[in-house]
Amino acid sequence: MHVLWRVIVKEFQQLKQDKRIIPVIFVAPVLQILVFGFAVNTDVTRVPMVLVDQDRSQESRALVERFTASTYFELIGVEDEPDAADAWLIEGTAQLALVIEPGYARHLASGRSARVQLLADGSDSSAITVALGYGARIVSGLSAELLTERLRAVLAAPGAHLGRTELLPRVLWNPDLRSRWFYVPAVLAMILMIMTMLLSAMGVVREKEIGTLEQIIVTPVKAWQLLVGKLFPFGLIGMIQVFLVTGVAVFGFGVPLRGSFWLLFGLTLVFILNTLGLGLLVSTVVSNQQQAMMVAAFVLMLPMIYLSGLIFPIENMPVAIQWFTYLIPVRYYTTIIRGIFLKGAGLDVLWPEALTLLVMGLTILGIAAARFRKRLD
Repeated sequence: MHVLWRVIVKEFQQLKQDKRIIPVIFVAPVLQILVFGFAVNTDVTRVPMVLVDQDRSQESRALVERFTASTYFELIGVEDEPDAADAWLIEGTAQLALVIEPGYARHLASGRSARVQLLADGSDSSAITVALGYGARIVSGLSAELLTERLRAVLAAPGAHLGRTELLPRVLWNPDLRSRWFYVPAVLAMILMIMTMLLSAMGVVREKEIGTLEQIIVTPVKAWQLLVGKLFPFGLIGMIQVFLVTGVAVFGFGVPLRGSFWLLFGLTLVFILNTLGLGLLVSTVVSNQQQAMMVAAFVLMLPMIYLSGLIFPIENMPVAIQWFTYLIPVRYYTTIIRGIFLKGAGLDVLWPEALTLLVMGLTILGIAAARFRKRLD
């Protein structure tokens, strides 16, 4: 244990001598979550909209008021012809154009369908899909009210009531549907993966480049002591980052931590086994730090971010890709952090993900350690 302790101390001394790495370790994670938390927001509100009201009736104005009264749309201009609205969409000044056809009020009064058109800028498909859904909800709500009033007038006797079906939605765990609550906890997974994987990969490769690894080999230090001594500081740095990122998420952005922080802490240790193992595995197949960074970033980290469910829903991916995602450790850690943060889930719910992470972590770390020992031999 004394030899192991001296190896750990050596690693901390090497980190201390590199003045550029300290801000990257402790300042960069906080900056990342601040930038990510403020900049990444998929909530669709105040979509700029131009109006083309060719009917100019009381009924058409009532429809327009429903759009402008909501927080989803902002009326920024009025045109007389639908063709004139194209310029607003082409320039990007407006994302939607609400077109009300002539005779809108007359068609409603006669019981016929009154058409309303929404012209949309499809270059931003995600936001426009949500905005079109809001618009369809407003129009369908108005149609339902008009139909109910007409049925009451035609069928209902004085004092009678016409039955109706009413939908009462209830959203659990994120009642305001804040996208920030969905994305900010995911930053913890990305920061831990990037930092621990890169630091472990480049830490070992740096020893090769400066020639100190060969000097350590001729010492009485055993392979397991060298392995644990080199990975322990990076694991400790990852655990410190858990405190930093969680503090910023909870106190800076108001993301609720409904579950146990210590459960999150413990399962994060299991996740770090995977990232440290992958970093060590990368160090055994490359010969310099530049190669280590390229392999870790483009071969491992980017596919894991895209396919883990951190940003894009796994359910929307092709079936073959969905099966492949079961091999990605971040997939399981994503379920863990969102379950603990938002749902208050405990180990009785998250044990399948925790067990899978533990098995994958020990397997990856075992393979990497075997390759590392072979290179030492």
